[in-house]
Amino acid sequence: MKRNDIVEIRIDSLSFPNKGKGISDGVPVTVKNTLPGQTVLTRISKKKNGAAEGELKEVLERSPMETEKGCSHCDLCGGCNYQRLTYENEVELKKNMVLDILENSGINGFAFEGIVPAPSSSAYRNKCEFSFGDSEKDGDLALGMRKRGSFYEVVTLRDCNIVDSDFLKIIDGTLKFFTERGTKFYHKKRRDGELRHLVVRKAAFTGEILVNLVTTSGYTFDPEEYSRAVLSLNLDGKIVGVLHTINDVISDVVQSDETRTLYGNDYFYETLLGLKFKISAFSFFQTNSRGAERLYSVVRDYAGDTSGKIVFDLYCGTGTIGQVMSEGSKKVIGIEIVEDAVKAANDNAVLNGIKNCEFIAGDVLKKVEELDEKPDLIIVDPPRDGINPKAILKIINFGADEIVYVSCKPTSLARDLKIFEENGYTVKKVKCVDMFPRTVHVETVVLLVKNANRG
Repeated sequence: MKRNDIVEIRIDSLSFPNKGKGISDGVPVTVKNTLPGQTVLTRISKKKNGAAEGELKEVLERSPMETEKGCSHCDLCGGCNYQRLTYENEVELKKNMVLDILENSGINGFAFEGIVPAPSSSAYRNKCEFSFGDSEKDGDLALGMRKRGSFYEVVTLRDCNIVDSDFLKIIDGTLKFFTERGTKFYHKKRRDGELRHLVVRKAAFTGEILVNLVTTSGYTFDPEEYSRAVLSLNLDGKIVGVLHTINDVISDVVQSDETRTLYGNDYFYETLLGLKFKISAFSFFQTNSRGAERLYSVVRDYAGDTSGKIVFDLYCGTGTIGQVMSEGSKKVIGIEIVEDAVKAANDNAVLNGIKNCEFIAGDVLKKVEELDEKPDLIIVDPPRDGINPKAILKIINFGADEIVYVSCKPTSLARDLKIFEENGYTVKKVKCVDMFPRTVHVETVVLLVKNANRG
């Protein structure tokens, strides 16, 4: 076996996040975007230290687990991996992957409390960033998700299973508007064209919709005309804001050089667990509102009775967890590096009449040194890469009796838990919460308790 060889391989097992593993001629081969039980054709892309990595070319035989039809473009789109699985098989896979990661990292002896399924495995996303591109090289204008393995080609979403039907209507209306005008998408290699992204957010509980069109500054269409076209669509929800964001960076990211409000507001409202949240165009908010209620309920359960306690909410984002934990607590202090998120957190605390929460802008690594209060409980919900190791040691030095760790990436979680355990904490309970059906992602909530012989 050598690089660029095309080989047939049966996938025997799966590791996080989506790496199928099999054997070919005695050589272990890893192939992304595959499932146990599949027989696939793969191109060997790398071979090193007696193992190989392959690029999926074709699924020759489906896995016995694949009994669902999936959407019409699930084999092309890069958005979902588990469209063809029953939901029961999907959550079982996710649960086992998390347990394997923890076990392989030496994290054991805890009570595993299973996996909480999502309230719904379809139409659950409250936010999507859609890309403009062409359906094939020099093909028609497309708007949707990138094709798997492609930088430019885009799959126009017609029947996506994980977004609300209003998203599809807005995609269709937007695509018709720009196709009729012959408007070109921005090609980052040639650095020409103008259409970049369409960001749609819809609150699950209030039905409010925010539409944000992202283009280069060299746009040729009338933004006000686009706004009127979108507002004329027959939707189930209600559009409360239409925005136009200018983005001239070369890289393929959604960011704002300038954002103009074409209609209504630059924010919308969502409710969670009886609290109301004002969410701006670029604010982080859990992408599954109903799933977030289940996640935060687990966090609240693991935190236990916080009456009279001081709670630290680190990597707090827009302060949702902190505000959920505020009832009965003596004080909640949140830290978040994104200043806009902190402003939103403080605004939302006022909106909900919560007076015992304080949210601070800054890097957790630096800001924890400035806190005078001693926490009884620390909640951490870091980004996917986990906690800076230096920050972990500073968190440990507070000596809180309990720490609740919320993680969206189990490999980062396992790495961080080892550091906690090596420094006087024990993993007591673990529970998974599925927030992202049909994808490889899963949330994990962990309760750590301080060892009796420590400090």
